[in-house]
Amino acid sequence: MDAAAAHLLNFSQPFDCSLLDQIVLIAMDGSHPQRAAANEFLVKMKDHPDMWRRADAILEVSKNLHTKFFGLQVLGEAISTHWKVIPADQREGIRGYVVGKVIALSSSDDVMKTNMVFLSKLNLVLVQILKQDWPHNWPTFISDLVGASKTSESLCENNMKVLQLLSEEVFDYSKDSMTTAKIRTMKESLNEEFSQIFQLCEFILEASQKPSLVLCTLQTLQRFLTWIPLAYIFESNLIAGLITKFMPVAAYRTATIDCLTEIASLPPHDIPSQYHPAMQALLVHLVQSLLEIIPPSADLRRAFENGSDEDCLFVKRLALLLGTYLKSYLPLFEHPQVMGQPPMPQEGALQHEQVVVEALVYMVRVTSVQDEDVFKTCLEFWSHFTKELYNAEAAFKTTAYSTYGGSAGTAGSAFGGVQGSSLRGGKQALYEGILHNLRILMIDNMAKPEEVIIVEDDNGEIVREQTKDTEVIAQYKTMRETIVYLTNLNYEDTEAIMLEKLDLQVAGGMFSWNGLNTLCWAIGSISGAMGELDEKRFLVSVIKDLLRLCEEQRGKDNKAVVASNIMYIVGQYPRFLRAHWKFLKTVVNKLFEFMHEHHPGVQDMACDTFLKISQKCKRKFMTPQVEDPQPFILTLIGDLQRHIGDLQPHQVQSFYESVGTMLSDQGPAIRMPREEVVLRLMELQNLSWSKAMQAGAQNINSLSSIETIKELSKILRINIRVVSSAGSIYLHQLSNIFNDVLNVYRLYSEQIIQACAQQGPIATRLTVYKAMRGVKTDILELFIACLDACRERDEEFDSAHAKELFNQNFLPSIMNEVLQDYHASPPAARDHKVLVLFSTAISVLKDHISPHIPRILNALFEKTLEMITTNMLDYPEHRIAFFTFIHEANSHCFYALFSIPAHLQKLIIDSIVWAIKHTERNISETGLEILLALLRNVSGNNQIAQPFFQQFMLPLIQDVFGVLTDRLHKSGFKLQASILMHLCHCTQLGQITAPLHSLGNSVDNAQFLKEHLGGLLVKAFPNVTKQQVASFVQGLFDTTLDANAFKLHLRDFLITIKEFESEDNSDLFAEEREATLRMDREQQYEYMASVPGLIKPVDIETDDL
Repeated sequence: MDAAAAHLLNFSQPFDCSLLDQIVLIAMDGSHPQRAAANEFLVKMKDHPDMWRRADAILEVSKNLHTKFFGLQVLGEAISTHWKVIPADQREGIRGYVVGKVIALSSSDDVMKTNMVFLSKLNLVLVQILKQDWPHNWPTFISDLVGASKTSESLCENNMKVLQLLSEEVFDYSKDSMTTAKIRTMKESLNEEFSQIFQLCEFILEASQKPSLVLCTLQTLQRFLTWIPLAYIFESNLIAGLITKFMPVAAYRTATIDCLTEIASLPPHDIPSQYHPAMQALLVHLVQSLLEIIPPSADLRRAFENGSDEDCLFVKRLALLLGTYLKSYLPLFEHPQVMGQPPMPQEGALQHEQVVVEALVYMVRVTSVQDEDVFKTCLEFWSHFTKELYNAEAAFKTTAYSTYGGSAGTAGSAFGGVQGSSLRGGKQALYEGILHNLRILMIDNMAKPEEVIIVEDDNGEIVREQTKDTEVIAQYKTMRETIVYLTNLNYEDTEAIMLEKLDLQVAGGMFSWNGLNTLCWAIGSISGAMGELDEKRFLVSVIKDLLRLCEEQRGKDNKAVVASNIMYIVGQYPRFLRAHWKFLKTVVNKLFEFMHEHHPGVQDMACDTFLKISQKCKRKFMTPQVEDPQPFILTLIGDLQRHIGDLQPHQVQSFYESVGTMLSDQGPAIRMPREEVVLRLMELQNLSWSKAMQAGAQNINSLSSIETIKELSKILRINIRVVSSAGSIYLHQLSNIFNDVLNVYRLYSEQIIQACAQQGPIATRLTVYKAMRGVKTDILELFIACLDACRERDEEFDSAHAKELFNQNFLPSIMNEVLQDYHASPPAARDHKVLVLFSTAISVLKDHISPHIPRILNALFEKTLEMITTNMLDYPEHRIAFFTFIHEANSHCFYALFSIPAHLQKLIIDSIVWAIKHTERNISETGLEILLALLRNVSGNNQIAQPFFQQFMLPLIQDVFGVLTDRLHKSGFKLQASILMHLCHCTQLGQITAPLHSLGNSVDNAQFLKEHLGGLLVKAFPNVTKQQVASFVQGLFDTTLDANAFKLHLRDFLITIKEFESEDNSDLFAEEREATLRMDREQQYEYMASVPGLIKPVDIETDDL
């Protein structure tokens, strides 16, 4: 292999293509012993700067198709990365060779069919050349291609594919691979010369009888329709020709639908009013054609089940076309009206009224098809459609109220009908049948909510769900919003459908798991969408029927299905529960019954529902109620042992969390001393803890038994749940067990350290020591939870008092035990939660902990660095926790960081730099965040800043540029840019006065840094000219650039150096996407809050709990 490699890389000898064929065959052979060496050599060969000179020989001589593909890779790589440095005559030669090869391989149908795959790859290479040379160095390309296309249908077909690729590169993928100036030039050129391309497409579609050419032209035209001038679409016969000539033909139907979908996808605000009639005509012609292809009498659902793949694909694409068009252009069919005035009752509601109705009826028929993809496509439209209906009717009622003195009238626009008033009485009756059928479809196909964990498996058995299906959760969210809008539009119809279906389940002999599930999921979804009185009447009827059904059903599976639906529904209606104490009490007692049911999932769901109700109705449990003078929480705690008797440990923890949630209520109506109630709640656990401690006092070895260790872990985890939910009032309970907890921590630490000394690191994996480490982790998590509880303000126990109490009474002892253990333990026994604990302590206690920072760093810093700097894989949790700790220390105790010895300060900077170079995204971005915050803090203190920048400026600049220009850290672009901008602008503005060099006063820091940086870049990227580098560096120090302009300047340079060519560079634009998404989320929440039921009542924070 070595001899062959040396021969092939010797450019002084003739090229042996057969030898390369052999190496490629070895690389493709999965069982060959030298496969890895062959692959390694091929990579080395491809990266050789002169290998492109052999590409023509490989393509012409090789008999192996894979070798030819390798030759194309070599050629493509050279074009992408070295094109500008290849001599002009040789570029002409490469271009001529590629064009000639393309023409030769598409000279006839037989030749093109034989070489189809290779020709496709060659087309990509041609497009790479076009991205470099067209239009400036190849201005005649379009005219040459159009002229050549008229000489041969096979050549014309391939040219269409080239145009398709070119359109995609320029308009779809260019942002990540070309500079903004190049993109603009190519787009302008394509637009200017498109008339020739369009004439060629028209000629083919009118004259050609070759099906493959017509189909390829339609597919290419589809790519053009997103960007071509609108006149080509609306001032030609294109739309009518597509629908009347090609849609009736089965072979062209799908491609035609795709073209029409692209037209329908054009943004409405970009379509001038003179083209509105043409856009309306599209739907008119489309519906006329559909009436012939899919007659109204046809059973589309059955036809889809029995149809061919092509028929099914047509239905899927039709769903997308109808949904896309109606979503954007249905408002075009509304009659114009006086601005600010509601439409008059006598006015016609729509132009082409029957066409719109037929289109919506087709949409309903397509929605009924049993296909998940089709349903999702249709659901997206219906979600938008019902939202617009609601918005228009809400606006209409508001306008009508102000115009007619409070009478909402009966008319509406194309979108209208809140609570069915105008919908049923006016011209909006047009939509009533459609919306009625849509409600049935939504209810029958309702997706499973996240809260439901009892499901039917593939074997038809009722089981507990093991994993969450994120797609189903997202679909449920959309369906829930849609059915909420439908309920707001006509609550009576929604209620009638639901009650009728429920009656069939209960008394109609049509009970089925799926039917009951989808119905109850829909019932739970409309919570908040109706008035309080309507909600009460409806919900009482539903729950009574379900409770009756639960009693009547036989079989554990049937009862489990009914129980899960009862629990889901009651969990969705907290407003009703808060207003009706007797019903709430009945529901909670029913949940307690379900907690004794051993069917898989029922106990889990009962505990989850109890927690949800506790969160939303906690005040009801904390205050006396009519007929219940004692607050329910005291009754509950009195029966606690009975309630949790059949629960598993994790369910017991959930139960305690629910009660702790009740105790977190701080309302003025609460009279009981909550700290005492916490102690009463914990009596059972404290008793178990005391028994274990007493046994340990008599025989210390009893605490080392696996049963005792597991019991202590259970008790600690219950304490964690209580403090997390109840808040800082828990600190009284912590006082009761604190000394014992620290003693247990010390005991287990000593035993683990001793075991590691005797048996090595493997001891930490032995069952008993693994369990001990688990208890230590639980203790650390308990302290972390207590610190988090100190953040929140409590009426009886404010956060400042809680922090002071923790800082004085608990923190010193915690530090003594935990820091000593971490420092003394071997790496395998160190818990990353120690780092989390002190990160949280710094975050919560802030200045209170500053005096302890040197001691904490001394115990944690070097010991952790030893663990995480040997490689980038071991101890991943310690890595993240360590840099989070540094981040918190920098944010809250910055000056304490610079009061430690100099060698530790350097270690901190080195560790941050090491973090930003880490290949794990969250670690590298945390490192960048720390560095940016540190630089800003340093710049704010001149005494610290000058020596800091004098020591670290140059290495930091080099390190940040290193990660900025590699292929592994593009996700950190925003922070990298911010750091560079800070360093460059601080230097340019003269804020760094300490010299960064030893050249004397004749050279200031800014000038030196520019020259230093320019030298680094020229050396690192020889394919970029000195002039380009100088211009780039000058821009970095331009203080007039804001953050966005600075980032754009960086992006263009990154693309120029070709480091990111042919890769996914979307991360470079992540910040813009995040900002847009954040703004959209805020606006969306404001809107959702204005629509009854659109935000789940269980997700709304209210004071009256």
